[in-house]
Amino acid sequence: MQGYRWTLLASSVGTPVMYLFAMGVGLATLVDRNSADAFGGVGYLAFLAPALLASATIMTAATEFTYPVMDGFKWRRVYYGPHASPLNTDQIVNGHVLAITARLTATTIIYFLIVAAFGASPSATGAAVIPVAVLSGLAFGLPLMAYSASIEDDRGQFALVMRFIVTPLFLFSGTFFPLSTLPVFLQWIGWISPLWHGTELGRSLTYGYDIPLWLAVLHVVYLVVLAVVGLRLAHTVYARRLGR
Repeated sequence: MQGYRWTLLASSVGTPVMYLFAMGVGLATLVDRNSADAFGGVGYLAFLAPALLASATIMTAATEFTYPVMDGFKWRRVYYGPHASPLNTDQIVNGHVLAITARLTATTIIYFLIVAAFGASPSATGAAVIPVAVLSGLAFGLPLMAYSASIEDDRGQFALVMRFIVTPLFLFSGTFFPLSTLPVFLQWIGWISPLWHGTELGRSLTYGYDIPLWLAVLHVVYLVVLAVVGLRLAHTVYARRLGR
């Protein structure tokens, strides 16, 4: 447990400090110097910070909802002990999700405090980006949890998920530049990506990025639907593999 706490601290504090220092002191200086009006009147760091927050939760969710889920069924079979107790399958799933949600929330709070210390969240509503980022992580992670629970043998499926789903979403979801600057044939990646929806909401909250109300509602609904559908699928797959 002590080792895990150090790992959590390093990933929650070390990673955002390095990213924000690189972007805020390095790349942002060059971008702001040459593209002062490219990001709606704010600096590049303020534009980038909400995307990094959402990316951090999605990356963490991608880690926590893959191998640990399969480990519960295959290697250490940690789900079978609780399942032999009065706990039912739905409670096991919900407990796992609550634990990861707490992890995502703690990580996001620490990340946001560092972002705020860098001056990258000038709006008074900036702290509201925390639940948005957590929701983005769950919107991606819960469908992945259901998929992970369905896998019986490890044949490199998770490596493919990271390489062909997580990485393209990170690169083509308006993370480092507005989605509208991409060719139309690549913009669809952002449209279906929880990262883009969470990032757009985060930018609106942290520095007042202007989005229509109907689009803000659409962002929230899309993330909630993904999370709810993913959770229901996870309940179904766990029940099939563990029994009620």
